[in-house]
Amino acid sequence: MKIRGLRWWVIALIALATIINYIDRQSIGVLWPDIAEDLFPESTNDERKEIFATISVVFMFAYAFGQAIFGKILDWVGTRIGFALSIGVWSIATALHALARGVLSFGFFRTILGIAEAGNWPGAAKANAEWFPTEERAFAQGLFNSGAAVGGIIAIPAIAFMTVYFSWEMIFVIVGLLGLLWLIPWLILVKAPPKKHPWISEEERNYILTGQQNQDIDNDGTHDEGYNPDTGKLLSHKQSWGVIIASAAIDPIWWLFVVWIPIYLNEVYGMDVKTIGIYGWVPYAGAMLGAWFGGLFAQNRLKAGWSVDKTRKIIITIGCLIMLPSLLAMANPGGPTTAVIIMALILFGFQTAIGNVQTLPSDFFGGKTIGTLSGIAGMAAKLTAAALIYLVPWLTSGGNYTPAFVIGATMAIIALASIWILCGKIEPLKQK
Repeated sequence: MKIRGLRWWVIALIALATIINYIDRQSIGVLWPDIAEDLFPESTNDERKEIFATISVVFMFAYAFGQAIFGKILDWVGTRIGFALSIGVWSIATALHALARGVLSFGFFRTILGIAEAGNWPGAAKANAEWFPTEERAFAQGLFNSGAAVGGIIAIPAIAFMTVYFSWEMIFVIVGLLGLLWLIPWLILVKAPPKKHPWISEEERNYILTGQQNQDIDNDGTHDEGYNPDTGKLLSHKQSWGVIIASAAIDPIWWLFVVWIPIYLNEVYGMDVKTIGIYGWVPYAGAMLGAWFGGLFAQNRLKAGWSVDKTRKIIITIGCLIMLPSLLAMANPGGPTTAVIIMALILFGFQTAIGNVQTLPSDFFGGKTIGTLSGIAGMAAKLTAAALIYLVPWLTSGGNYTPAFVIGATMAIIALASIWILCGKIEPLKQK
């Protein structure tokens, strides 16, 4: 049996996994007003924010730790098994949230969730490098990154709707079951990498392998494994640090909104869970459009003859320059409609840039190293995001979120500088 365009079926499944990933992690934020009222009825609004921040930081530290772990696991056991392990464990962890009754138990289940969910992004980056030629990678990256946005679009109104019929405990169980169902098509369809997959046509196999420019380091015209240094040598390259620092600077901007959008709308505009469901999805619509724009623009420019170096740098710059003034505008957004539209612009800019940032490991290194560098960069990103999340209750005391948004704008500048200064020319590296 041959499946036409098998690589697109694979990336569609990864995008679906990313949607489920974001529904899982967004659930607690949307449900928090109900959870806090149920479990922490005597706490003040600021105290509930601090509890939520503590639980979120525990998740982020676990997520950061898991990025490094799963980067290595994916390079070791491969994309198929690594992805299945990641989503299977995180789905069970999500369902177990129904048993939580305080900060300790929530922290425990969020830790398991964070470690397991961390496999999604290095796994997706590795699958992208395996299944797509260089010119299509940014678009493929944009497709599965848009899953995060679609997950946000779906999660907030869907979970708000479910609160009409189900308790918050049952909602966690329902969401957890989604990931377990995903395992069925994944294990059936993704039998092996394209080089050995029995269902891929020879035409598609050759198209993928001959288009992986960074995997012909000896310039003999034959596909090879590319430059795959050990971790020590990997970190001796300034380009690796350019990827790590760019990720560590830009990622907290996303998490600032992913974690705090429901809380922000509740605190600043007095919205309950159902009203949050009406407004809270709008920023993610901007993120979805940004993911598609960044990926399609990159694919278009590469096919038009732009170099990988020019394409990545220009598109990342566009994304950062969209975020910068929009973050500053959040200091005084006016009404809730204007606020969520500005958030949509910020997340549009973020997704425009991040898809191209996340393809950098595959632009520089061979397939056996991509998971490792993606994992290290992801770990650094989640540690800086955890630090910002931890500071938010203190920065926003009394409901003033301006300091948090100013920090976000600063992070966009740092990300841009690391791409232009540290990454140098974006092209396949060779052994020193």
